[in-house]
Amino acid sequence: MPAPSWGDCGRPARPPPTVGTVSENPRARLSDIAEQAGVSEATVSRVLNDRPGVSSSTRQAVLTALDVLGYERPIRLRGRSGLVGLVVPELENPIFPAFAQVMETLLAQHGYTPVLCTQTPGGVTEDEYVELLLDRGVAGIIFVSGMHADITAEHGRYRSLVERGLPIVLVNGFAEGVDAPFISDDDAAAMDLAVTHLVAMGHRRIGLALGPRRFVPVVRKRAAFIDAMTRQTGMSAEDAASLVSHSLFAVEGGQAAAHHLLGREVTAIVCGSDLMALGAIRTIRQRGLRVPEDVSVVGYDDSRLIAFTDPPLTTVRQAVTAMGSAAVQALLDEINGTPAPRDEFVFRPELVVRSSTGRAPGLD
Repeated sequence: MPAPSWGDCGRPARPPPTVGTVSENPRARLSDIAEQAGVSEATVSRVLNDRPGVSSSTRQAVLTALDVLGYERPIRLRGRSGLVGLVVPELENPIFPAFAQVMETLLAQHGYTPVLCTQTPGGVTEDEYVELLLDRGVAGIIFVSGMHADITAEHGRYRSLVERGLPIVLVNGFAEGVDAPFISDDDAAAMDLAVTHLVAMGHRRIGLALGPRRFVPVVRKRAAFIDAMTRQTGMSAEDAASLVSHSLFAVEGGQAAAHHLLGREVTAIVCGSDLMALGAIRTIRQRGLRVPEDVSVVGYDDSRLIAFTDPPLTTVRQAVTAMGSAAVQALLDEINGTPAPRDEFVFRPELVVRSSTGRAPGLD
């Protein structure tokens, strides 16, 4: 004799609900689930749509009610997959593919499939990528230089992810009030290394070319540069600040910043990225000047091929491998239920001296 269905027991059979809805009669379905779970219909709706504001025990009660009543769970609630999202700003700057490569390799070694999400102007936004990743049921997300690094951005997006229990790790950019691990380069140490090297070569008029001021690493580099200049050259903070030029993190940005700084009669330029440094060298040569005989240039990142530029670029090397490893390990700890410390882990960079820096003009 076949097992009785709900219909055989005098109750109507319930077809499973679809994703984000509870079928053709959503009111009745929400009511049934709410009654079974002992919560309100509004709470059921929040759980079904995977929205924040629901405790883990309440969320589990609603999911259990779905199972008991024979409903099919929405796709995004069926347990997390072996996918991990990697969200990076773009791939034109070689430092971001470098981070992605380290993280992808380590995630694959631990049985996870990385999903690389890159942003381009006018393309898919970070928030849109996050929605796509949530729909895929990712186990966690690592953000590299994302909106968390923008001091003008709303960081509630990250708090919402934490509230819904999704493990996240944030790289290069600290956001106050977000309960997640942060992995950062030591911007203060980077500026101190660059300025110390140039001062030892006899330079005193040192300029700094940076990206937009709304980013945390930029704010930190600017402050550290001014501090290093006042300590090591005796220059006033106001005069040191006048030697900082903000532009874009690109070759064109480096060109524009160098144009401004050369007008300030600098003999050396520290740049916020290797691409900016290449732009600065272009502008210096367009002025009929030589690198490093007339103007020294220091880059930042030490991305691949930089050692083969003309001249080979002196640069501050980010600890990409160590930072990428720490980010992946922190995420794996979160996924496995062992929360990583809620601190900012700061990694000291190193100065790689090549041929783009030399003694200040007139000292040879």
